[in-house]
Amino acid sequence: MRRDDHHAPQAGVARAELSELPPAAGQPERSVSGGLQTWRERLAFLRGFVAHPGQVGSVIPSSHVLEQRLVRSARLLRARCVVELGPGTGGTTRAFLRAMPANAQLLAIELNEQFAARLRTSIRDPRLTVVNGSAESIDRFLADHGLPAPDAVLSGIPFSTMPREVADRIAAEIARVLAPGGRFVAYQVRAHVADYASRYLGKARKEWELVNIPPVRVFTWTSGS
Repeated sequence: MRRDDHHAPQAGVARAELSELPPAAGQPERSVSGGLQTWRERLAFLRGFVAHPGQVGSVIPSSHVLEQRLVRSARLLRARCVVELGPGTGGTTRAFLRAMPANAQLLAIELNEQFAARLRTSIRDPRLTVVNGSAESIDRFLADHGLPAPDAVLSGIPFSTMPREVADRIAAEIARVLAPGGRFVAYQVRAHVADYASRYLGKARKEWELVNIPPVRVFTWTSGS
């Protein structure tokens, strides 16, 4: 999990693809080459950790089981517009695209310039827009690309390690941009995100995903509930 503002960590944990969902447009079926892609992502993520240990909080990609839980929690199968905060090397991005409808759009906001560049070249899907910047600017990025209010915002950025004022601004921004009935899904090692998001979105549904290293909490808020 990595840095999300100009001073604090924003998460981007590489994940394997969802094997039981059909491939997204422009994405190949999982195969030997797909396995090689996964290992390349893991190596890239490890290099990112070595180069910027303050930005990357884990060297182990998240499990496909966690990806599946995120897809279900965010209801991506019916989403029209989705925002991912901290996509990292793109494992979750691929999983989300595989689950999303053919006419949906995914805005991936990545602070790390190298990771953002890698995403643009490694994932060829017309539904994906990658921007290099902070999660504090979700509304501006949506407007810049003519995207509607998101039905889901998914985030692994570590609210526990960023300055409180930054965490609060991000939580407020997420609550402000979500479409009515939209979902904010945060997967975290620690529970600090609830201290911020609950102020704006009310009580969250909390679950543990133990089939992941490390185990993480998954928080789900629904706008207007």
